[in-house]
Amino acid sequence: MKYIIAVIQPDRLNEVLQELYKRDVHLVTVTQVMGHGRQKGQAQVYRGHKEVGLLLRKVKLEIAVNDEYLQLTLEAIAMGARTEQIGDGKVFVLELQDVMRIRTGETGGMAIG
Repeated sequence: MKYIIAVIQPDRLNEVLQELYKRDVHLVTVTQVMGHGRQKGQAQVYRGHKEVGLLLRKVKLEIAVNDEYLQLTLEAIAMGARTEQIGDGKVFVLELQDVMRIRTGETGGMAIG
């Protein structure tokens, strides 16, 4: 099992979600976050508003998948988020030790679905 954390541009969220849904990946948590990478807070125009400062608006996706869905999920995130511009984001993949579905008590891969 893997735990995927992706940090992407906010305006690419719908595209990423559509790509995930095409690949039957539906269990996604989305959080509005702020941060910067190599661009170190360079001013950006976001929805017609110039963002200035050290921290830029980003979206963080958290996805738990069974191993057989890892590559599909990574491809979906890359296809949906890529604009080939600086600041497209990053994807982190971590080992997931265990999962428990609270309602049923299922654990491991069965809890992910």
